[in-house]
Amino acid sequence: VQLGESGGGSVQAGGSLSLSCAAPRFTYTRYCMGWIRQAPGKEREWVAHGVFEIAPVYAASVKGRFFFTRESAKNTIHLQMNTLQPDDTAMYYCVADSSCRPIIANTPALQGQGTQVTVS
Repeated sequence: VQLGESGGGSVQAGGSLSLSCAAPRFTYTRYCMGWIRQAPGKEREWVAHGVFEIAPVYAASVKGRFFFTRESAKNTIHLQMNTLQPDDTAMYYCVADSSCRPIIANTPALQGQGTQVTVS
């Protein structure tokens, strides 16, 4: 199963970026999907996750700034990141698992290749 990420890039503090992740239909509708990030020299950090047709859940560090949405016509999840800060700089990974717990624990079964987000 492949998770196809896109988006990311570089932005100044206070700016916005958007990430997208396309998944197979079965994964999109049946799996918990989300985002994990990892900054250089730091441990992986759960960012957000959501289950099909259920409201997403966010880490406290991003709540109110990041928004997890779904685009069912394209089996794609998005992460809109607003008011970005230098501490948000990290490699962001789209992840999926049959349960949300491994995602929260940063040990998902499925992971994309990652996309870099740099905030200066």
